[in-house]
Amino acid sequence: MLTKRIIPCLDVNKGRVVKGTKFKNLVDVEDPVKLAKFYSQAGADELVFYDITASNENRDIFLNVVERTAEEVYIPFTIGGGIRTIDDFTAVLRAGADKVSVNSAAVKNPQIIQEAALKFGRQCVVLSIDAKKNNNDLYTVYINGGRVDTKLDALKWAIEGEKLGAGEIVINSIDTDGVKDGYDIELVKAISKSVNIPVVASGGAGKREDFLKVFRDGSADAALAASVFHYGEISIKELKEYLYDNEIEIRRIK
Repeated sequence: MLTKRIIPCLDVNKGRVVKGTKFKNLVDVEDPVKLAKFYSQAGADELVFYDITASNENRDIFLNVVERTAEEVYIPFTIGGGIRTIDDFTAVLRAGADKVSVNSAAVKNPQIIQEAALKFGRQCVVLSIDAKKNNNDLYTVYINGGRVDTKLDALKWAIEGEKLGAGEIVINSIDTDGVKDGYDIELVKAISKSVNIPVVASGGAGKREDFLKVFRDGSADAALAASVFHYGEISIKELKEYLYDNEIEIRRIK
């Protein structure tokens, strides 16, 4: 059994970590490098940074943040947001990131997944999917920071992403994002059962039991969360002990 991972998510806007609800009402939290260092020391397994307005504003990724983070942090970290080309992959990986996450660019040009996997190895390529349930009870893919509904079936897109070479999928439910009422188990489970690569659940963590449920019932390989960690509502060390006590295979903190 693979060890489950706990991954704090840092949404970055104009060089600062922010947090919102359902991709709206952003509130300033902290300097991203300072927060990343804290999580690295607190026992997080990995980190994810999303430049949440880069794609919508059609601008480049925050390479200075990547470089500073690489100097301070000793756990793997993923960078996403504003990734449009193979050159962007190259720049982010050279700056010190371990993985690169694509969302909007992959929908517009699926071949970028294949090209990146061939050049850097699929372990570096993360397909991030922002999904929302429509009136027909189908999950569709949204791009540009949750602003545009592509009408693309999220489940089919996850399967296609794996075929193209993605090494991991982050599935984020817009419906549960920032609500703190639990992960979208139905969505996470559907994705997890349809692909053979690790699936990271995102959106909705509010209490320790939510993590347990997404691992047990959603079959997630990792759980990503933001505000419950940012605001000290859940300690990573205590969360891991709770999961361990409930027979979840997890890297404990000494």
